[in-house]
Amino acid sequence: MDFLFATILKIALVMGLVLLAVAYLTWLERKVIGDIQVRYGPSRVGRFGLLQPIADGIKLMFKEDIVPANADRLIFLLAPAISIIPALIVFAVIPFGPSFVITDVNVGLLYVFAVTSLGVYGIVLAGWGSNSKYALLGGLRSSAQMVSYELSLGLSVIGVVMMAGSLSLVDIVEAQKGSWYGILPRWNVIPQFLGFVIFLLSSNAELNRAPFDLPEAETELVAGFHTEYSSMKFAMFFMAEYANMIAASAMATTLFLGGWQGPLLPPVIWFLLKVFCFLFLFMWLRATLPRFRYDQLMGFGWKVLLPAALVNVMLTAAVLLIFA
Repeated sequence: MDFLFATILKIALVMGLVLLAVAYLTWLERKVIGDIQVRYGPSRVGRFGLLQPIADGIKLMFKEDIVPANADRLIFLLAPAISIIPALIVFAVIPFGPSFVITDVNVGLLYVFAVTSLGVYGIVLAGWGSNSKYALLGGLRSSAQMVSYELSLGLSVIGVVMMAGSLSLVDIVEAQKGSWYGILPRWNVIPQFLGFVIFLLSSNAELNRAPFDLPEAETELVAGFHTEYSSMKFAMFFMAEYANMIAASAMATTLFLGGWQGPLLPPVIWFLLKVFCFLFLFMWLRATLPRFRYDQLMGFGWKVLLPAALVNVMLTAAVLLIFA
């Protein structure tokens, strides 16, 4: 009974923090991009615009919920839920601290990849169910993009798994304890730097964020797959995007930056600081880089990232074999 109560408390705490972070990431991103582009960003609703996410939430709740006349109503309604549910349940296996993980399973990494790959179905179904050519093109682009970059994303972490000898995220973090020569931390980002770069680029593409935001591409497709959505269903797609961004940052922290490992500060604080750094990087990329052309995006995934990921796997295997 105590175990069940503790698990429910962890779930409530993690979901509460994630949803609060999702709301205020919208404010933070507007502020960061505003500063980079020499603009104010949110500044009217509350001090420094801090109440802007609450105002946006209230506005979206009271907006009219429009369903296009010729849309497939069931698919149109299910698509936002299919997008947001995988984005939230992925946090079940992410370790925030040595004793703060909802559940530690021995195939945690496989679980993460399996769950996150379901998110594309929400986007594809939104494009199909809307009965709109713009939404359909956005859904098709997203499916092709995610299939292309998921290969590189999966291969980029094989080196980490080989070094840790486990698919458990807790074991992967524990394998990064200590330091080399008493100076350099034993984080995987050092021996697996190529895999780290591939993981970051592939994650950004999987999140459909600039410069890989071709499924939305407002200059070509109005708003892409969510063109026909309004009210809270529209908000659910944005919540899914930011929740996935937090999950990608948490995975990068866990796999490559030692998870909660760090001196002086409490482990959970270290974990959150590292996650924040990745979130800031994603925002910075959006503010500074122009969008790829579609042929450039596909070529980069298949001709650059995939071969590089295969080379990283072979090099890691060779080094481990030599020093075994």
